[in-house]
Amino acid sequence: MFRAVVYHVLRFARYFFWASVLVVMNACVTTTTGGFNVEPSDEESLENYIQLAVAYFDANDMPNARRHLNNALEIDSRNSEAYNILALISQREGDLELAIENFQRAVRLDQDNARARNNYAALLFSMGDYESAFDELLTVTQDAMYEGRAVAFENLGRSAVSLDRPEEAEVAFTRALQLNSNLYISSIELALLRFQRGDWPGARQAFRQYLTTTEFYSLPHTPRALLAGIIIEGRFNNQKLVDDFTRILTTLYQDSPEYAELQQRMTDAN
Repeated sequence: MFRAVVYHVLRFARYFFWASVLVVMNACVTTTTGGFNVEPSDEESLENYIQLAVAYFDANDMPNARRHLNNALEIDSRNSEAYNILALISQREGDLELAIENFQRAVRLDQDNARARNNYAALLFSMGDYESAFDELLTVTQDAMYEGRAVAFENLGRSAVSLDRPEEAEVAFTRALQLNSNLYISSIELALLRFQRGDWPGARQAFRQYLTTTEFYSLPHTPRALLAGIIIEGRFNNQKLVDDFTRILTTLYQDSPEYAELQQRMTDAN
């Protein structure tokens, strides 16, 4: 109950934060100085409309997000970022074909729009088109200036895992952690890949990095991470962690494939 109340309070506060931002930004579309109306340049108006669209999108107000994007596209009908946001809106509304169309248009209009490519790859991955997602992410990760490059490498690694390309996945997860050591998904996936090829010291190193991040941020363990910890730390006779992780997996995730695998491993060992 307490967690739910905190969530709604934060959501309520966030609503008023965005509302104040939107009022200020709307007020800045035109300015008045010395009795004369000073119209902003088309470039400034375009940027304002796109920022407003993003703010409304984050506030889950799709009609107003669309309205500001339409205003932006009236100024520049070939703006790649506007189509990227349109695609995200379509995706959230469940119009996946339209989302794909808008993502593709965004990329055609600007081949260097790494943000649009990354978002497009995420949609492709969610639809099970891992090969296309991998190709898009490969392009994204080559952009050294993209602010989301570390996560793009992580997503590239996940795509490679889904395509059963363990060597490429390991390279991608390693690069992701070089750029951001707090990417705990990359850490656990790297630990699993190293365990699978028999590199136990490397697997434990990656798993310990995962533990450091999750403990610092108080993150819950997934069934996948719990099983990985049981296997890897069991190899090094860390019985306390094995017992703790076994108890969590058994208590919370009895319907998971990882629990079934743990039971099979225990049966095989006896």
